[in-house]
Amino acid sequence: MRRIGSGLLVLALCLGTAWPAVSASRWIGSWTTASVPSEAAATLPGSPSGEVTLRQVVRLTAGGPRLRLRVSNQFGTAPLRIDGAHVALSAALAGSAVAAGTDRAVTFDGGQAGVTVPPGATWLSDPVDLPTQGLARVAVSLRLPQPPDRITAHRAARTTAYVAAGDQLAAPDLPGAATWLQWAQLAGVDVEGAEKSAGAIVTLGDSITDGTGAGVDVYERWPDVLAARLQADPRTRGVSVLNAGIGGNRLLTDNTSPNALSRLERDVLAQPGVRAVIVLIGINDIGGLSREGPVTAEKRAAVVAGLIAGYRQVIARAHERGIRVVGATILPCGGTKVYRSDADADADRQAVNAWIRTSGAFDAVIDFDAVTRDPAHPERLLPAYDSGDQLHPSAAGYKAMGEAVPIAALLAAR
Repeated sequence: MRRIGSGLLVLALCLGTAWPAVSASRWIGSWTTASVPSEAAATLPGSPSGEVTLRQVVRLTAGGPRLRLRVSNQFGTAPLRIDGAHVALSAALAGSAVAAGTDRAVTFDGGQAGVTVPPGATWLSDPVDLPTQGLARVAVSLRLPQPPDRITAHRAARTTAYVAAGDQLAAPDLPGAATWLQWAQLAGVDVEGAEKSAGAIVTLGDSITDGTGAGVDVYERWPDVLAARLQADPRTRGVSVLNAGIGGNRLLTDNTSPNALSRLERDVLAQPGVRAVIVLIGINDIGGLSREGPVTAEKRAAVVAGLIAGYRQVIARAHERGIRVVGATILPCGGTKVYRSDADADADRQAVNAWIRTSGAFDAVIDFDAVTRDPAHPERLLPAYDSGDQLHPSAAGYKAMGEAVPIAALLAAR
C-alpha cells in the first residue's frame, strides 16, 4: 500500500488489466442510494391518496445493453404493491420528460406487470432491453395503487422526483406534477457489464459523500466527479460508482440513520459486481460526542479506538468477499458550529487520520485531508473549498476530491 496525497498518483498500475474480464451476462450496480426509514408521518409530496405515478430520474454511472430495477420495501411495515413500472431515457438534463422511442415497460417474475414486495425486502425486476451509456439519465416510473404508509427513502437525493395522480407510466412528460428531492422505494439500477473492465466501486460515507452543499440536478458530488472521470477513459467505462453516503451517518452508532457497520452488508457488500469500496466516515462520530454529554478524555479515547476497530471490521468483511478497501482521511472542520470543532476534536481527527495513513490496514489511502485543508490553518477547510459551514465542501471542493481519487489504486487486484 502506498499513500495518495494532494491528488498525486503514486501507484504505477496499469489501468484496465488488474480486474479480470467478465462476460456480458454479469450484472453490476450502475446507480444506487442508501435508504433510510422515513419519519412516521412522512408521505409523498402533495399528500396524495389513491393511485399515483412516481417518476424518479437517476444518472447511471456505467452503461450496458440491458438494465434491471431493484425496488425496495426495506423499511416498510406492510407489503408494498407496485402495479406497473416503466423506464426510459430522459429527454433533457433536467425535468420529467422522456426521450421519444425509449419508453419500456418493466416486468417482474417472468413477465408480470406488477409485484408485491414484502416488508424488509428488495425485489429485482426482469431485465429490460434498453441500451444505455455511462452518465445517461434514466427516468424510472412506478405506479402505486396507494402511497405506502412507511416510505423507504433517501432524504437528500439532490435530484428532482415527480409525483402525479393516476396511471401516467407512459406519459412523455408530467407537467404540473408535485416535486420533491428524495428517493422512494427504489434501491438501485443494475446494468449488464458489457465492458471488459466491468465492476462497481462503492463510496461508503456520510453527508460529505452524500453531497451536502452540492446543487440539485447538476451531479457535482465527489463520487459524481469520479464517475465522470471513469467514463472519460475508454479503458474504465465499464466501472460504475455507487454512492452509499447518508447525511449524518456515523460508523459506530445510529444517528438519523442506521450506523455504517449495520448497513455494510446491504449497501456495500451485496451490491452487484462490487470490486472496491472507498471508506470516508467518522467525522460525525468525533464531532457528535459533544451532543452526548460532557466530553471527557476517556470518551474521546473511546471514540478514536472505536473508529479504528470499526475500520478494521469493514476491511475484514470486505476482504472476505475479495473486495478492495481504500481508506480516506477525514476532512478538517475547524470553526464549524454544527458540533464540537475545538482543538481536542481536531486532535482526535488527526489521531484517526494518522492511523489511516500509516497502519497499512487499507489496501490504499486517499488523503482527502491534505487535498482540502487550508495550508495556513490546517484544522480548517481551504476557503475556496468551503460551502459556508466550515464542514461540507463547496462544488469546487467536491471537484478537487473527485479528481484526487487514484483510479489505478481502485482497480488494482487484491
